This record gives sequence, C-alpha cells and structure tokens, in this order.
Amino acid sequence: MLDIAFVRDNPELAKRAVKLKGEKVDIDNLLELDEQHRQITTDVQKLREERNAKSKEVGELRKQKRDASRLIDAVRKINDKIKGLEAELEILRRQIEDLMMWVPNIPSDEVQPGFGDDNAVEISRWGDRREFAFEAKAHWDLGKYLGILDFETAAKLAGSFFALFIGQGALLERALFNFMLDLHTTKHGFKEVCPPFIVNRDVMAGTGQLPKLEDDMYHMPRDDFFLIPTAEVPLINIYRDVVLSEDDLPIYLTAYSPCFRREAGSYGKDTRGLLRIHQFDKVEMVKFVTPETGRDELETLLANAEDVLRLLGLEYRVMRLPAGDLSFAAALCYDIEVWAPGVKKYLEVSSCSTTTDFQARRSNIRYRTKKGKMRYVHTLNGSGVALPRVVVAILETFQNADGTVTVPEVLVPYMHGRQKITPEI
Repeated sequence: MLDIAFVRDNPELAKRAVKLKGEKVDIDNLLELDEQHRQITTDVQKLREERNAKSKEVGELRKQKRDASRLIDAVRKINDKIKGLEAELEILRRQIEDLMMWVPNIPSDEVQPGFGDDNAVEISRWGDRREFAFEAKAHWDLGKYLGILDFETAAKLAGSFFALFIGQGALLERALFNFMLDLHTTKHGFKEVCPPFIVNRDVMAGTGQLPKLEDDMYHMPRDDFFLIPTAEVPLINIYRDVVLSEDDLPIYLTAYSPCFRREAGSYGKDTRGLLRIHQFDKVEMVKFVTPETGRDELETLLANAEDVLRLLGLEYRVMRLPAGDLSFAAALCYDIEVWAPGVKKYLEVSSCSTTTDFQARRSNIRYRTKKGKMRYVHTLNGSGVALPRVVVAILETFQNADGTVTVPEVLVPYMHGRQKITPEI
C-alpha cells in the first residue's frame, strides 16, 4: 500500500502507475475524499477546542454558583456536532482505505512501459541449446511413455488442469524441491520455514493478492480462508504487525509449498500438459531488508534463482518485465525463462521482485533504526524455483532417443542414485 501522503504529494505518479499497470482506481476521487477527510478533521479539532473552552467556562460559573445552563446547552450541541462529523469521518476513512487497496505500487524508473514480450527487456542468457539427432518429444508424450505423468486420472480426481505424478515422476518432484531447499539454506543463507498452506483474508490482503486477485484464488467461504497461491503470502506475514530491529535485518526465508491458482482469464493459453495447472509445487525465497540495500538484494535474489537452473544444466534467459506485466505489488521484476525444446518455447519458472515498502505498509512491518527512527522494511520475493515447468525443461532437455531421460547430476543423490528415468514396469 502506498502512503496517502505520497499520493497527495505525487498525484501524477500515482495516476501513471494506475495507467501503466492497467488498473482502474480513480485517483482524483481518492484525493477528493482525502481532502474532505482532512477538512472535517480540522473542523472537529476546532469544535473540540471550542467545547473545551466552554466546558472550562462552565466550571468557572459553577465555582461562582452562577447559572451555567446556557453554556451547558451549547456544549451539548457541540458534542452532537462532533459525533455527527466523527461518523462522517469514519465513512470517509473506510472509503479512502478501500480505494487505497486498489492503488498499485509505483513501477521503478528502470521499467519500460507497455505489456507483453515485445516490451520486456532481455538482461542475459545462460547455457547452450542442445542439438538433437532425433525429433525432441514434448513432456506429455515422454511422461505418458515413461508412466510418470497421468493427466487423465488427475482430471478424474480433481478436474482439468491438474497433474498426477507417479513413481519416478513423484520422486523427481520431491528430488527437485529438496535440492532447492538444501541449496538455498546451505549456500544462499536462507532459513527454511514450513508455513500453513491456508491463510486468512488479512494475510492475503497484506501481500497484495486481495482485493484485486480474489477471483484467481481458491476461497473457503465458511471460514473465509484461502489456499495460498505462493509461499510468499505466509512468509511475508510472519512479521505482520512486528517491529524489528535494524540489527535483525536482513532476514532471508525460504519454503516449499504447493500453490493453488484458479488462473481465471488464462484459459486457452499454454494449457496442455504441465504448462498451466491449478496446483503446483514451488520453493519460494523472501527477504526483509533496509531500503538502502533493497536494489542490491534483488540482484542477489535473482542470482540465487539462476543458481538452481545452472546447477541443473538448463538453458535460460532473464527478462526485465515491462510495467504492464508487473504484479500489483511489484516495483521491479525479473522473470527467468527456461528453454523447453519439446514445446519449443521459453517457459517462466521464476519471478524475482522488489515490492519496496508496499507490502510492509499493508502488513505493518517496521524496524527501528540504530538512531531510534521507525521505518518500513523493504520486502523482496522470488521463486527458487517453480517446479512444473522445470520438470518440463528437464524431461525435454535431457530426453534420449529411446525415450528415457537422463537425470541431472545434482539430482542423482536425491533420486536414490538413479541416473536415468526409465519406463515404469
């Protein structure tokens, strides 16, 4: 959430952010409500001062045993006015707060305007594209031949856009997130967390998923709970309403979780196989840092995610997203896209973002500086990484002519020493 004072002082920046991100909140209306709120607040303050002065006069008259009924009546009328204005203030406060929840974070000056791949900026590439002596198969064909992926049974169990991993497929999933957690905790300095996979409405709002993305979330109306779309949501909110010390920072947290997304509005786009499913596994990285270190911390976060793909031996590219593709909360975001030779396209497997103090304001996460000043932390998040499309890339990149798949060397210990995925008997 932005500070209303910032919006008041920088209305054009706020309007530009709304336009760049394709949002619809009316900043002029917001500022009109804010002006009304400030004017009525001033009026209430003046009335309180007048009431206090008259109340003092009443006290003096009573000491002198003189008639104070006229002043008492005036004090009563002032109190009635104050109560009426305070009711108006509460209505205005709620209206302003509701509108502020729809104002997106300000995109960084580094970010290009526009939407889509044509406006994204390629930052780097890594790895050599494998040349095949045979026609590379798509992962859905490989998964069926190997007996490790079953989309038909998943549809019977849960509906379309779910996956069932079997045998070596399930082992590959587990191997991947165990490898990633070990990498982030032993090499990158993150502390592992196992969070709840169900959270309440305030927690979802704190990271910016609500109110905008409610239609994309799996909601349990009876308890007003949500299945998490990413472990970022519970990880950020661990420090909700907490005041940290500057000496506590930076804080690095990582977690494995299943992620649940309805993907409303995404039907017809990359829907076959594992390319877009409603439930998927992911390892998330979250950072709480000081504003001064936030930009450098983003580069380190990106490097941590890249490290996963380099160790797996997968070709990828890093793209800086244009403003229109930034999340509601993000100020700057890098996407990492891995090459999948079977489907012949780059697939997003990680988004590394800084939300500056946007999430911290919504979740009230502050720290006290060494000089005693209270400030909001900056939060960062990055996929470290999302598994379904990494599984796609591994199956398609390391497939062999006989339909088997060579296991990346770093995963062999996690695959019980298995060096190839072979057809299930």
